[in-house]
Amino acid sequence: MKTEKTTKPSSGYTMLIVFLVLLAATLTTIIKLELYPLIIAIPFILAILPGFFIVNPNGSKVLVLFGAYKGTVKDNGFFWANPFYTKTRISLRARNFDSDKVKVNDKIGNPILINVILVWKVKDTYKAAFEVDHYEEFVRVQTDAAVRKLAGSYPYDNFDDEQAEVTLRSGMHEVNEALEEEITERLAIAGIEVTEARIGYLAYAPEIAGSMLKRQQAVAIVAARKKIVEGAVGMVEDALTRLSEDEIIEFDEHQKASMVSNLMVVLCGDKEATPVINTGTLHN
Repeated sequence: MKTEKTTKPSSGYTMLIVFLVLLAATLTTIIKLELYPLIIAIPFILAILPGFFIVNPNGSKVLVLFGAYKGTVKDNGFFWANPFYTKTRISLRARNFDSDKVKVNDKIGNPILINVILVWKVKDTYKAAFEVDHYEEFVRVQTDAAVRKLAGSYPYDNFDDEQAEVTLRSGMHEVNEALEEEITERLAIAGIEVTEARIGYLAYAPEIAGSMLKRQQAVAIVAARKKIVEGAVGMVEDALTRLSEDEIIEFDEHQKASMVSNLMVVLCGDKEATPVINTGTLHN
């Protein structure tokens, strides 16, 4: 497999002087109506003119002579080369690619919407020009394929797969690294260097988004209730211990159970408790 080779063409300013001298000589022969010098000068002028080209900063020109690759010009400036060269412009600047949102299934089959933001640039102009057709389209298609493969390798979250250590939602660092490696491997054939690849958008597909939102809310409520119950149990335990140690009142098992029940209802309830004043004895 061939790789890129850089070349340094002739300065365009030197050939521009030659061109202007020939042009001046041609105008002189036209004025003097001299036919033979004119016949000789015009082909040279027409041959020199197509050889001029400009390479802008972070740009390049791929030179091809009758199907044979002759090199790539990466130096910026004004140059002149063989007028029979085909000069193809390839930008070396970094480019952003914000892919469309695609609907795919994650590892456990949930439909999700995902897109990727990619920063890339051409590193090997030979591969970009000759190893693939339309390297910009190649970047788009292969990025889309990499995103689909990545989404199928991880669950969106660990609701259904609690053993999953890395998910699309929580393991963004690891997922982005895996995405960048996958895209880099796919685009290497086209001479593309991946500067950065990361997930730009991630959400459940509309048909299940409502259900998943309710599920997340339910999980949050259960987790909050668990914390409330743990705190209430600790508070009840402290209350019974303090009452017993300070010998404020003696409870039998039935009274303890009743007190625990009342305290748990008060501490774990959604609404504020309404006190009931007991005007009789503790046993009533």
